[in-house]
Amino acid sequence: MKPTHAIINPPHIEGAVLVGHGGRNPALLERSLEELARLTDTAGARVLATVTQKRGTLHPATFIGKGKLEELAARAEALDADMVIFDDDLSPAQMRNLEKALGRKVVDRSELILDIFARRARTRESRLQVELAQLEYTLPRLTGMWKHLERQAGGIGTRGPGETQLETDRRLVRERISRLKKELEAVERERETQRRRRRREFRAAIVGYTNAGKSTLFNALTRANVFVEDRLFATLDATTRQLVSPTRQVVLLTDTVGFIRKLPHHLVASFHSTLVEAIEADLLLHVVDASDPWFRRQIAAVEEVLEEILKTPRPTTLVFNKIDRIGDPTVIEGLRVEYPGSYAVSARDGEGLVPLRDFLWAQAGERSVRRAS
Repeated sequence: MKPTHAIINPPHIEGAVLVGHGGRNPALLERSLEELARLTDTAGARVLATVTQKRGTLHPATFIGKGKLEELAARAEALDADMVIFDDDLSPAQMRNLEKALGRKVVDRSELILDIFARRARTRESRLQVELAQLEYTLPRLTGMWKHLERQAGGIGTRGPGETQLETDRRLVRERISRLKKELEAVERERETQRRRRRREFRAAIVGYTNAGKSTLFNALTRANVFVEDRLFATLDATTRQLVSPTRQVVLLTDTVGFIRKLPHHLVASFHSTLVEAIEADLLLHVVDASDPWFRRQIAAVEEVLEEILKTPRPTTLVFNKIDRIGDPTVIEGLRVEYPGSYAVSARDGEGLVPLRDFLWAQAGERSVRRAS
């Protein structure tokens, strides 16, 4: 007798069409869309197709031109796409017009990143931070969410139910934002108490572009067990561990959330209490994926975010990771020449970690000497 098997319908995976706007650099547009595809995968959707536009000026109402909009609508219809994801941020009006024209959900880059953070937030603090960023993103877009409730003609006594509900929703969102900010202020005060206890120790923070291998390096240096995954934004919460030398020099090393090109401003602001771990560190280890051909642009993107959150610059050391993926040793030597004082390591294989640990302990020792003198 043949065994019987229950037939279970697989869960529906949303399909998306990606839209990119390029200028004079086709390679940069291609790279940007590759990153958007990875973000889409991290968010749990699959990429069905990409559509690009090289129009010099953006259409104020729909971001893309009329002809490209018609092409996009036909492509999305043919592929039965659930959503269309733009690699740039859209204004509330543009998003509203695009959804009406396409008949599908429209998501911009910031909303996609916020969704990923919401899915991956584990601690109470990160959940509060993500919710705050989402609400601040949503507030100016509430009008579009109520587009199905048409406003009636103007005049006293003729205000439509949509406007009344819209005003109510705006008030509720503002009240929730206010409560979240107060809760995060309380969390910040708790963190400040913890930081005061640790100020005698030398503190280093790992920063860098998302998926540069920060958590893998953190685990390798401290023998910790922080979650690692080959996807964007695997780490959202700051984790601190001790790194103790044979001579009892102590380094407090912190793993932080990754940065990305065009990181939503609301997200940077909301994650301030987490990023304070980097702000108040004695040293920043800026981890770079040396195997990525676009690593220089990634360095610039991280430095841009750091400039936004740091009141005063912090001593920073570049750590080129994933050198095991580079076949030519002259490339690695070239990095050392181009970036004096940097370190080249493979967090996965352990190559180059001993000099990096020694450097951290030496920095801790120098700080102790300065404090004693």
